[in-house]
Amino acid sequence: MENQSEGTYGVRRQGTTAEPAVVRELAPTGALRAVVNLGNPVLAQGEPDAPRGVTVDLAREVARRLGVGVELACVRAAKASFEAVASGEADLGFLAVEPARAERVAFTAPYVVIEGVYAVPVSSGTTTAEDVDRDGVRVGVKEGSAYDLYLTRTLERAEIVRGVEGTVVFESEGLDVAAGIRQPVERWAAERGDLRVLEPRFTEIRQAVATGRDRSAEAVTWLGVVVEELKANGFVAEALAASGQDASVAPPA
Repeated sequence: MENQSEGTYGVRRQGTTAEPAVVRELAPTGALRAVVNLGNPVLAQGEPDAPRGVTVDLAREVARRLGVGVELACVRAAKASFEAVASGEADLGFLAVEPARAERVAFTAPYVVIEGVYAVPVSSGTTTAEDVDRDGVRVGVKEGSAYDLYLTRTLERAEIVRGVEGTVVFESEGLDVAAGIRQPVERWAAERGDLRVLEPRFTEIRQAVATGRDRSAEAVTWLGVVVEELKANGFVAEALAASGQDASVAPPA
C-alpha cells in the first residue's frame, strides 16, 4: 500500500478534498483499492509490481485527496477491470465509457480520448474505415475491450473474431482486418511492414474514471469534480507526457 502526501512529480496539489462520508464511500476498507489495466499501453505501462502511467497517477492523486493509502491491483484486460469495479472488489477503475458498462458502474466525464483504428494488409482492397463493414470481412478484436463493445453494436455485416488481442487473433486466424488502439496498432503495423492503418478512426474511445453503482451520488459527484480539476490544472497532460504518450486530454465536461 502506498500513502501519497505529495502529488505526481513531487508537486503538492491542493484541490478538492473529501468529506468523511465520501471517504467512507470510496475507500470503505480504509485504503483506495484501484484496478489498473496494463493491457492498454496508452494508459498504463510497466509490470504489476511497478506500474506507471496516467491511470496509476490518477489513482494515487485521488487517494491523496481522500487522505488514504492506495492499493493497486493490475490486470491485463478491460474486461477484468470492469468486473473488479462492478463486483466491488475494486473501489476505482479506469474504463472507456460504454452503455453496457454504465449499467453496472458509475462514470465520471472522460479524462482522456483515444482512437480505435483498423489495420489491413497493404494488398487489401479495403481503403477506408467505412469499407470494413462488408460481407465476408473478418475483424480481429480484443475480447471485452471498448472497441469490441462498440463494434458489436455497430458492425452489421462484417464478422467479429475475438481473442486476447485484435492483432494476435488477426495473425493466428489469418483475418482480413485487425482492430485496436491507434498508438500500439500503428507501432505493430510499422514493425511488420506489410500492413497499413485505415483512416479515419472507426471510433473515439472516451476513457473515464469508474466506481461502483452502489456508491452514493455525493461520492460520484466528488470524483467527477476531481477529474475535471485534474484535466484543467495540467495534471492529466503531465502524466501522459511523463509516460511517453500522445493521447488527447478530454475537453471539459
